[in-house]
Amino acid sequence: MTFDPRTTPARGDLAARHLQGQVAAARFVDGEGRVVIEPQTPLRAAPAPDAPFVTEALMGERVTVYETTEEGWAWVQLESDGYVGWLAAGALGTAEAPPTHRVSALRTLAFPGPSIKAPPLGALPFGARVTVVRTQGPFAVTDTGAFLPARHLAPVDSVETDFVAVAERFVGAPYLWGGKTVLGIDCSGLVQVALSACGLACPRDSDMQERALGAALDPAASKDLRRGDLVFWKGHVAIVRDPETLLHANAFHMAVVAEPLAPALERIGAAAGEPTAVKRL
Repeated sequence: MTFDPRTTPARGDLAARHLQGQVAAARFVDGEGRVVIEPQTPLRAAPAPDAPFVTEALMGERVTVYETTEEGWAWVQLESDGYVGWLAAGALGTAEAPPTHRVSALRTLAFPGPSIKAPPLGALPFGARVTVVRTQGPFAVTDTGAFLPARHLAPVDSVETDFVAVAERFVGAPYLWGGKTVLGIDCSGLVQVALSACGLACPRDSDMQERALGAALDPAASKDLRRGDLVFWKGHVAIVRDPETLLHANAFHMAVVAEPLAPALERIGAAAGEPTAVKRL
């Protein structure tokens, strides 16, 4: 059996216990549940501050920790999409009260008290999850004592109804390989964030998304594209905003953009070849 290393917690020296008998490893461990306590934190390919991002984990996300090093790195698997990698151990806390709300604004500020004049404690990205214990005026107060604008939150089990509209909010956000927030996001991150906001499970990388999402259409049928269709190339994915426009995070513009379909297809095709798939959700 072949396992994708991106979503399989297994190395030659260590693996998750549930994989015993399926993979070779020197030892197997059960893992411990933790939760991300930083607004956002990069999941890296190796336990080093200069190691490449593979994705990001947002506040409130649950993870399973399989190893913590003396240097302060945790080897984890994200609960949301199964991605495996290294997080700074200091970005994790114990999983206690379940989250009650999610951040529905592209970014919101956390204040130390019920005043917008107070220096903020930090900023939380779209999709971050928090536990609200009470409200005070226009603020929601979390279990950590942070005051968040209540209008920037939504119940954790509420869902958006139009994933394309969610993605459209990110137009202008800078391109960042592995990013998942308005401070920086990549093509597959945009698709994942938008679909997740609508309660739809979505893998992290574009090749995973191509295999898992939707029903296949004829890749040559560009005249029949509809809002919400996904167009895939090797290493890239774009969302059809309407029959004449693609919406995507891309390294050509270094941003999330909505651009005319025909020239976008021509430009991307010159660099990456013809689309490998068109999927309809």
